[in-house]
Amino acid sequence: MINSLIQELLNYGLQKELIDSYEEIYSRNLLLDVLNLKEWKKEEPKAGRDLEIILLDICHWAIENSLINDSPSEMELLDTKLMNCITPRPKEVINKFNNDFKISPEKATANYYEFSKNTNYIRDARIKRNLHWFSNTPYGDLEITINLAKPEKDPKDIEREKNMPKSSYPSCLLCLDNVGYSGRLNHPARQTHRVIPMNLKSENWYFQFSPYVYYNEHSIVFCEDHRPMKMGKDTFDRLLEFIEIFPHYCIGSNADLPIVGGSILSHDHYQAGKHTFPMEKAPIENKFQMKDFPEVSCGTIKWPMSVIRISSKNKETLSEAAEYIFEKWKNYSDETVDIIAYSEGIPHNTVTPIARKVGDEYQIDLALRNNITSDEHPMGIFHPHSEVHNIKKENIGLIEVMGLAILPGRLQEEMILLEKELQNPNWQITLKENPTLGKHYDWIKNIVSKRDNIVTLDILKEEIGKTFSTVLEHAGVFKRDDTGKKAFKNFTDTL
Repeated sequence: MINSLIQELLNYGLQKELIDSYEEIYSRNLLLDVLNLKEWKKEEPKAGRDLEIILLDICHWAIENSLINDSPSEMELLDTKLMNCITPRPKEVINKFNNDFKISPEKATANYYEFSKNTNYIRDARIKRNLHWFSNTPYGDLEITINLAKPEKDPKDIEREKNMPKSSYPSCLLCLDNVGYSGRLNHPARQTHRVIPMNLKSENWYFQFSPYVYYNEHSIVFCEDHRPMKMGKDTFDRLLEFIEIFPHYCIGSNADLPIVGGSILSHDHYQAGKHTFPMEKAPIENKFQMKDFPEVSCGTIKWPMSVIRISSKNKETLSEAAEYIFEKWKNYSDETVDIIAYSEGIPHNTVTPIARKVGDEYQIDLALRNNITSDEHPMGIFHPHSEVHNIKKENIGLIEVMGLAILPGRLQEEMILLEKELQNPNWQITLKENPTLGKHYDWIKNIVSKRDNIVTLDILKEEIGKTFSTVLEHAGVFKRDDTGKKAFKNFTDTL
């Protein structure tokens, strides 16, 4: 049986052109070594099966033969090691990318993306399980995803992790040292990880795809050095330089402060991709002009967060304009709307920048951010407030700033259970006391009051979209009411 499965995996590698006929025996022997086998007898493989099923069958064989424990983490460590046996080495991948790039940047990224899926670095079968829909809001159609691609940790694996020796290698999930790393229970296997070197601002940076793919060709651009995120003119220069190389992509950076920043502030990096985010479609709401930058078009956009859009054909001028706005904002306070730039010398203002090419113009959106907290809002004044935590309580990072919600996997089952619960005439009593669903009580009560007591799964999805719109409004430093709009204008007047 196992020889048949090995041949099936080899046939997959040949079909996807990960290996050629000259490498089949070499790859077979690598697979035999991984599975601790010393003999080989050719057996007829099954045909036409998905990669996920082939790898699952080999993992089950490994469990039955005591090579690994029956745990999701150990199965993932093994299936990545197996895939490495049919994955080209880094130099070959880089050469292929560079040759494709000579034809067109779009061809290079498309082929590299397909390769990353074929090697199972991007677990496409898993990602397809994610829920995705659009929700109509006053700001256009927002994009909603419920993330089911990251499996929950097995309790036995969590227990085993406690007894593992501590390791600081690689320093983080973004470090170059991850390329080819075998992984461990508390660090994903990366033997099939391949990255493309590039130069930004005369520094070594690398281009890769995210293994979690929240949108089309979701990629990460990271610095060779393990250094903290730092916002400034170099950031704007690099973003604009990147879209000059890859004009079919947009690219942005998470903010560089806690609460409003991304999940990995310890390593300088950006996120890019071939995707049109809802924010890109947002129209200019109020134009203004900066006298020091007559070549730059400026305006605030109709968006739940506070965003300034600037455009120019000259990318150096545009970068200087972005730096000018950033420096002004960094030191700006307006206590009438709870904006305080510093407290006890600690900075609170920063930006989330996004760059793209529109025709022959470069464009940068600057989402203004502030991470100050208060007794009423201990997680952040400009952070999702407690009344929306049933849907989203995590930080609002770059992807969500642009209008794509990444919501926790728990919501899938909770929405199904809520729909059933609401069929009970006594739902107000039972829902409030439900340990899993009780957090949704006030939210559901408000929905039912507007919907004549008819609440289906589709209605719940629609309401999730509206709640995400509110989440982004909470993260906006200048609110959408008259007071907030006037305060926003007061800031743009300083420019």
